[in-house]
Amino acid sequence: MIRIAVVGLGKMGLSHLAIIGKHPDAQVVGVCDTSGFVLDVLRKNTGMSTFIDYDTMLKEARPEAVIIATPSRFHAGLVRTSIERGLHVFCEKPFSLDWSDSASLASLAESRNLVNQVGYHYRHVGAFREVKRLLSQGVIGTVSHALAEAYGPVILRSKGMSWRTQKEEGGGCLYDYAAHPVNLVNWLFGMPDHVSGTIMGRIFSKYTDDEVYGTFLYNRGPSVQLSVNWSDESYRKMSVRITVWGSSGRIYADRQECQVYLRDTAIAVPGYSKGWNVRYTTELTQPVRFYVRGEEYSAQLDEFVECILSGERTNVNSFASAAQTDHLLAMMVSDAQLTSASAR
Repeated sequence: MIRIAVVGLGKMGLSHLAIIGKHPDAQVVGVCDTSGFVLDVLRKNTGMSTFIDYDTMLKEARPEAVIIATPSRFHAGLVRTSIERGLHVFCEKPFSLDWSDSASLASLAESRNLVNQVGYHYRHVGAFREVKRLLSQGVIGTVSHALAEAYGPVILRSKGMSWRTQKEEGGGCLYDYAAHPVNLVNWLFGMPDHVSGTIMGRIFSKYTDDEVYGTFLYNRGPSVQLSVNWSDESYRKMSVRITVWGSSGRIYADRQECQVYLRDTAIAVPGYSKGWNVRYTTELTQPVRFYVRGEEYSAQLDEFVECILSGERTNVNSFASAAQTDHLLAMMVSDAQLTSASAR
């Protein structure tokens, strides 16, 4: 039984708390947040040990692992403290708003032989995992281009302030929203050699970006376009999707399904035929031992616990992979500044 603590009890923190609380091999030994109201409700209704101070929780609750789900700007400091105390760490995305911190923390965690993971849950969605599998087998031939998208109704008015609307708190649309498709691009194609044409525009927000567009270029690979907007009320909820074009076909995937079109030149693969094929996430998703919010959310925390128990680093969302994503996001920020300067 792994002793786990949770710090940060906003939307994702409460979600992770509910999931890990049902894990058969985990015991929640403490929760930490700055909201006395939230802590009082949890303490009275669940009997959990609650703390306002993080250091006090670590000393008194003595966890072996911690889930960090605070606003983004606090991630690096809390992760470093946790690693230095010898704790395994699951950190909500984005890993850090400064990619040099991300790289440093990834190296530190590895040097201490600690399990480290970041909450990019789309890598656990069955349809996206199928894209990864098909591309690794070269099913659609030489990939020439890909489109990574994310749209949703997060910021829909100019009034009101939250950590999301302040760049220094959450990193804006780029770090909080675009990070998801960017992380999938890293997973599918690796790190691009160049970034160009980045636009970070404002729609409702005064202090941060609401839409992000740009192009990733590979010296020996495809070009990838990124299109993200978190101020799009035409979407009921967040929608992330990937489209990949190759010499022998095309692959499209979102949360619900994976659509594959194969030409006659495509490599034969079991379960697929020439022309159109559709596989649904429900049939592509691996079973999980327990279910609370969604298969992908349960699967990522199950993977975290299993890596701690087994001592094996088989998790797909390590600090190192998240640092790569943070590096690419930083490249986009730099490119956007150049694009803006050249437009003047």
